[in-house]
Amino acid sequence: MTSDELDEALELAAKRRELDPSLSVAEVLVVEDMITRRQLDRVRGEYETDKNSQQIPGYKILRKLGAGAMATVFLARQLSLDRLVAIKVLPKRFSANESFIERFYREGRAAAKLNDSNVVQAYDVGQAGEHHYFVMEYVDGETVYDAIKQEKRISERAALKILKQVASALKHAHERGFIHRDIKPKNIMIASNGTVKLADLGLARALSDQQLAESEAGRAYGTPFYISPEQIRGRVQIGPEADIYGLGATMYHMVTGKVPFEGRTPSQVMHRHLKDDLVPPDHVNSKLSAGTAQIIEMMLEKRPSDRYGTASDLIEDIDRVLDKKRPLHAGSRIDLSTVAQSLSKDETVPAGLPARPGAHSSTPRGSQSDATLKILLITIAGLLVLILAFIFLSG
Repeated sequence: MTSDELDEALELAAKRRELDPSLSVAEVLVVEDMITRRQLDRVRGEYETDKNSQQIPGYKILRKLGAGAMATVFLARQLSLDRLVAIKVLPKRFSANESFIERFYREGRAAAKLNDSNVVQAYDVGQAGEHHYFVMEYVDGETVYDAIKQEKRISERAALKILKQVASALKHAHERGFIHRDIKPKNIMIASNGTVKLADLGLARALSDQQLAESEAGRAYGTPFYISPEQIRGRVQIGPEADIYGLGATMYHMVTGKVPFEGRTPSQVMHRHLKDDLVPPDHVNSKLSAGTAQIIEMMLEKRPSDRYGTASDLIEDIDRVLDKKRPLHAGSRIDLSTVAQSLSKDETVPAGLPARPGAHSSTPRGSQSDATLKILLITIAGLLVLILAFIFLSG
């Protein structure tokens, strides 16, 4: 609102307080339709968060960096070490919700156990008054989401370098028994020096935490545009492959400018993750190399067993493509089922004809020869595919 509108509201409030001393300026603003009730509630909530955050001992709040549904993040100075930090503050409305508080502290504990240059570092977690806070490394830069918005598409080589650093962060987390479960462009920071850092471990879960896994069974945790099929189904056993899928969806978005699956509602988007075929990334962006497209497609396989088994394998393929070589793991699998199906179709005896060896057949001799030749050619073709695959893998 403008300064003139505020002055007008103050004058109105002063006059009306003669009749009702308890009337606030905020109520006058709402009554006079200068702001809505919803806007007033939001401003009050932000004011309470700002006011209470100033009371975190040992830190001087400088400014607000951003706010989401679950937390508000501030830039602050840690007085004891004279360094800039980011402080995530749980909103007051969640301060009495045990599940939100537990999730908040679980994020802090998970981050504290990770010590990698590509993971945002955790410094402290605690409570000040009614507010719970989490102090972490301040990354001076932008998110991958911001970069996509500005550039529409990130160049293939730049995207591969980002992909490699996030894969390195996942390798570190997975080796220490944690899965992130919410890999997406907004949770990947690009520092001003080019270092990429994985942030927001709010949904992180220890692979060994069976109790938490079972308590979350049947519920989908994650972000619809980037969530893996097994997370959508609420599977109890969710492993590192879920993070690789989320990273694949993020990479797809980086190089094509589009998310893998779109929809009008979150439910529709998730249904498409489960059922729809992926439009190959090089069909959306024809400038992509075959190697990069193969990497992305393997990361976005529906079945976890068809994706990269480890982040290390993914990194190996990224390095090969950056060196202009073909990926070792992606695109190297051969589906022999189609060959077998072709063989079985050709060997199937037509209905009404005897199938026993040596049995009488009314099929002309020439047709039998043609069928035999066809089977032989298919078999030779299958062997050639296997030989080429062996040469490919050896090289």
